[in-house]
Amino acid sequence: MHLSFVPPRRVKIGDAAAFAGTTPRAIRHYHAIGLLPEPERGGDGRRRYGHQDMIRLLWIRRMAGAGIALDDIRDALTADTGTAGDDRGDGDRGGGDVDGGDGIALILERLENSLAAQEAVLRRQRTAVQRMRAEGSRMGLLSDVVTDRFKSLPEGSLRQGELDTLLVTERIFGPLGAAAQATRFIALATHPALREESDRVDAAEEALDDTVAVDDPQVARVAAERHAFEGALDAFIEESGLAGDDDALFEAWDARDSATTDQEEDDEEEEDDDGGGDRGSGGRRTRTMSAFEAVGRMPYDFSPARLRCMELAEQLAAQDAPTA
Repeated sequence: MHLSFVPPRRVKIGDAAAFAGTTPRAIRHYHAIGLLPEPERGGDGRRRYGHQDMIRLLWIRRMAGAGIALDDIRDALTADTGTAGDDRGDGDRGGGDVDGGDGIALILERLENSLAAQEAVLRRQRTAVQRMRAEGSRMGLLSDVVTDRFKSLPEGSLRQGELDTLLVTERIFGPLGAAAQATRFIALATHPALREESDRVDAAEEALDDTVAVDDPQVARVAAERHAFEGALDAFIEESGLAGDDDALFEAWDARDSATTDQEEDDEEEEDDDGGGDRGSGGRRTRTMSAFEAVGRMPYDFSPARLRCMELAEQLAAQDAPTA
């Protein structure tokens, strides 16, 4: 028995653009200015984007959405520092002859709405830059509901790979999904033994490369090790009170979501290629897609043996699940 859906290892530019919330034209521009390295090309001569390509593209989109100039983003990703770019958008000013007061009133209404939208964008960008300075450049690009979970952790407790994972999770499942996943990383950061075991199991899974057969006994062994680790991690989360923190988070999110929906709808606007479709920093909504659609556009370099290992671990978890 095998997984019914296998994540792609590399995707075409159209799928990469759709997942990142941008356009193929914008991605080609990123290549042209040296912001995004050219990926490998397939046998048909077309670009194919892998996991790390997508990670970099997602960071680019978040930085651009925060108002940082593309040249500054390129320097930031090279030196791992960033500088906020200027926003020089000009409002639409209607012109020409207008018959009657209703026409003038309509133009003035559109102008006022345009200026209000620009004002909202500047507020969001300033908030994003302030959070980047306060939280660290990349941590500050995640939604505040995510970063708030890590307030009690010492600086440097999180790894870059964990930030990458939260970035992808937030794109697929939204800020609440990423905030829930943050519980896992809090547990690992506060429990050295669990962290050590996590690293060991991760390494064992990564060793299940294309040289390992799907029916190799080590596949089932690693799946059992993953299952045992996840059980120990869940137990610690429950005993430490982190599970209760999750419950409080969900309740607070429901209240916050209902209170801010109307205002967010008023602030929504169309943004150009360099403005970005993501507005995740500060807990704002992002333009979303279905989870199935998103997973199909986010490549992961998993071998058949590793996919089989994941499937076996899920089967073990299902066997342990309480029955109704």
